[in-house]
Amino acid sequence: MRITIVGAGFSGSVLAIELARNAASGVDVCLAGVAGNYARGVAYGDARPEHLLNVRARQLGATADYPADFADWLSLTEKARDRFLPRLVYGEYLHARLHAAAEISQASLSRVKQEVIAIERAGNGFRVHLADGGAFASDQVVLAVGALPPQALTGVGPRLAVHPSYIGWPWQDRALENVDANARLLIVGTGLTMADVVTTLRRRGHRGPITALSRHGLLSRAHGDEPAPPVALPPTVLQALHQHDLREVVRALRTLSAIVPDWRSLVDAVRPHAQAFWRGLPMAERARFLRHLRPHWEAARHRLAPSVAVDIEALRATGQLRIRAGRLLRARRIDGAVNVSIRDRGSSEIRNETCDVLIRATGLDTDFEHTPDPLMANLRESGLLAPDPLGLGVITNDRFEAIARDGRPVRGLHVLGPLLRAQLWEITAVPELRVAARALARQLLSSGWLATPAAAAIAMPSRRVSF
Repeated sequence: MRITIVGAGFSGSVLAIELARNAASGVDVCLAGVAGNYARGVAYGDARPEHLLNVRARQLGATADYPADFADWLSLTEKARDRFLPRLVYGEYLHARLHAAAEISQASLSRVKQEVIAIERAGNGFRVHLADGGAFASDQVVLAVGALPPQALTGVGPRLAVHPSYIGWPWQDRALENVDANARLLIVGTGLTMADVVTTLRRRGHRGPITALSRHGLLSRAHGDEPAPPVALPPTVLQALHQHDLREVVRALRTLSAIVPDWRSLVDAVRPHAQAFWRGLPMAERARFLRHLRPHWEAARHRLAPSVAVDIEALRATGQLRIRAGRLLRARRIDGAVNVSIRDRGSSEIRNETCDVLIRATGLDTDFEHTPDPLMANLRESGLLAPDPLGLGVITNDRFEAIARDGRPVRGLHVLGPLLRAQLWEITAVPELRVAARALARQLLSSGWLATPAAAAIAMPSRRVSF
């Protein structure tokens, strides 16, 4: 049996580790991903030295049964385990753990450092097509592609879209290094990605004014210097969560936030219930949450490392960084500059302003229906995947199986990672992802395959490399 994992970032690598640890001989696990950040993904492969993890080291083990493994791998002291370390270090950890799992595995674990651009049905299995023209067969396929490539900002004109003064992905081709130190910058987005961009600009000695714009103008909140003491949710909140009563949950949490010692404890206490709560919400209530509450939840849930938050506040205090609530309506390249049209939140007036560089930093993109990504476009056009109506990813069932456009499960095609937000919402961070990876690995290995394996039809490409 061949299991192909498409995507060699955190989700794909951890699933490969789980399969390697538990699969018997005769199982061929193929991990396919882009060569440049293989086994690290965009989050940990494209990071810069100044980019920090937003979770304490003691909580970042790759597998659910050993959450302290990352800290132990680094031989950290007890005090250092609560630090927020560079993301590049975590990428090295994932790479090392993947190789270690391959060395002890009874199964065959191999890697293909190629982008997968198409997947199609082939008998009982699938045919996987690579960017260099190669193809091979697989009995089961797991889409663990992470976040989708960023789409262009709404309103960006065609001339600007291809000009260096528009940076659609800050970490591509070292784009920020080409920004003049005195340039006037407009960053669209005020979350974690914006903080990374500003941190890099500060490291480079940027002197020009920076405006960060989002619809609500909410910055990501900061972690405390020390872990917040845990709290137990009272029965009223638990009942509201169990009954999927969004209004009552919000009301109760607002009341509790005023009396608990640290609001972070309250958010952390809700988190284990978030997936079950989301699954039970009607579509209209999900849409209501996304419209009104999502920015507030994400600002409190996805927090900055304390040192990063201090740097951001220092830039705001000097006036160099301005946080603004509003919407970018249009951006064009005119007379050697970027002309933007912005409507501030709560205002009916549209203001035309000028900056030197426009940077997209809106973070995680899971809009499957509109993404230009070639693999996603192929799966969308073939009908093997169906978009979530709210733009949160793709439709799946409780077994992580993809649901086709005709409403039927696609046997053998599974999804892992942020594209599951439509089904689970809270599925973008290490604790939830490693639990999902373990559950999916057990499911894949328990599947009975009585037919002739699809892998027998087409051999793996010669560029496959074993670990």
